[in-house]
Amino acid sequence: MLEPGILSNFILILTGFAAAFMAALWLSLIFWTYRDIRQRTRDPLVHILATLVAAVLFLPGVLVYLILRPTYTLEEEYQRSLEEEALLQTLEDVLQCPGCGRKVAADWLVCPSCYTRLRKRCHQCGRLMELAWNICPYCGTAVPGARRENITLDEALQSSLAGNEAPTIEPSS
Repeated sequence: MLEPGILSNFILILTGFAAAFMAALWLSLIFWTYRDIRQRTRDPLVHILATLVAAVLFLPGVLVYLILRPTYTLEEEYQRSLEEEALLQTLEDVLQCPGCGRKVAADWLVCPSCYTRLRKRCHQCGRLMELAWNICPYCGTAVPGARRENITLDEALQSSLAGNEAPTIEPSS
């Protein structure tokens, strides 16, 4: 048989643990609410109000906060806006003719509407190149007549004489 003193001490200890647990739960929910609302908005007034709702109303306050809080975090909103921007960019990347503004395909040499030249073919490999390119990015061949940077006089003479098959000029001694 249990003595009343032991039973009352046991109930007192159990009540103390329950009160400590409830206090820890209350503080942790307040802290969680504050951290969560900071990830969802930058407005300091909303930070204070959400934390006060959780502090004053305890479990019903956290339930109210969960219902009213913003759906997405700031990071998720940022990622979503980046995805939307990327989608809009791909829609805007439709190739247009610089002459008439009509839609053109990536492999067209000439606009069929206004006859504007869109691309040129490489003389070596035959692949399409942009008009402004001076060298083929596929085979590395320079476009005939294009200006080359950082070449020596010998290289310039060799490239100009290579087409004429003229004899090389020897320096006189």
